[in-house]
Amino acid sequence: MPLGRVSAIHRPPVLTRRHALAAAGLGLLAAPAAAQQGWPGQNARIIVPFAPGGTADIPARIIADHLTRHLGRSFVVENRSGAGGALGIRTVAQATDGHTLLHSTSAVAILPALQRDPGFDPLTDLTPITMTAAAPILLLVRADSPFRDLRSFLVRARAQPGRVSFGSSGVGTTVHLAGELLRARAGLDLLHVPYRGSAPSATALLSGETDSAFLSPVEAIPHLRAGRMRVLANAGRQRATLAPDAAAMVEEVPDYDGIQLWFGLFGPRDLPVGVVASLMRELAPLRRDSVLAERMTELGAETLLDGPEALASRMRAEVPLWKSIVEQAGIPRE
Repeated sequence: MPLGRVSAIHRPPVLTRRHALAAAGLGLLAAPAAAQQGWPGQNARIIVPFAPGGTADIPARIIADHLTRHLGRSFVVENRSGAGGALGIRTVAQATDGHTLLHSTSAVAILPALQRDPGFDPLTDLTPITMTAAAPILLLVRADSPFRDLRSFLVRARAQPGRVSFGSSGVGTTVHLAGELLRARAGLDLLHVPYRGSAPSATALLSGETDSAFLSPVEAIPHLRAGRMRVLANAGRQRATLAPDAAAMVEEVPDYDGIQLWFGLFGPRDLPVGVVASLMRELAPLRRDSVLAERMTELGAETLLDGPEALASRMRAEVPLWKSIVEQAGIPRE
């Protein structure tokens, strides 16, 4: 049909899953759509694929309590750790009751790069609902470090290949991969020193075992307040609110992919769009002036709750990114 002509028969546009998810994130799908689903028709679970007490637990329990009070059914957080988080994620990917949700860290995008068969495909076996919060990944040094800024760190690392070290909370963790991403994008030969958790990594930095460390705000904030550490940079695309004087990586390494520590809420594959819309509508009041927003601020994180399309976009970008970085770093797959 020539441009400019109008068909005599009007057909309504087809609502694709992607368009529907975007509409759900903006709250454009009306409440009756979810009501027709009759959801929740029973008590629900929110699986956290890590041990109790971790950072993924905190927003999950606040969300579960909020949904319990507003949807008339119990939402119970169930910690199901194992296989680096894969066990709990598989539980949701394989769930068929329609009432099992997942609250995970960005590990959900990383595990396929580290494990030959994690038992799920994060791009097809899960339904994105929303990112709940995100926090900067910080590159830190001791307060008395000779590195005054990110540029001086990069200059020394290029001049002394294999001599400048960074600590992390373990091989394959998000903070480790932030360092590997810097190595790859800046063409550096950095020495990675893995520890069994963030606290030992921070201790190693303070004692002089390592020159720098990638840490989350949860671990870094007490040392920053005490004047024991300084932030050289953060791995996001913009400067971090808690360290506005420190550069974002992209300021010195333009090819660096802006990354964060993030938390996301997912459902199993084929979770109805109406259910996603219902959840987004109920969670909207938590975005600001809430227990969730207050607690995330205390942890150096930002409350997002920005809908399914933002989370789906993040997953589409990060799953292949981490596969390529793990391969470049020579990290063996389990």
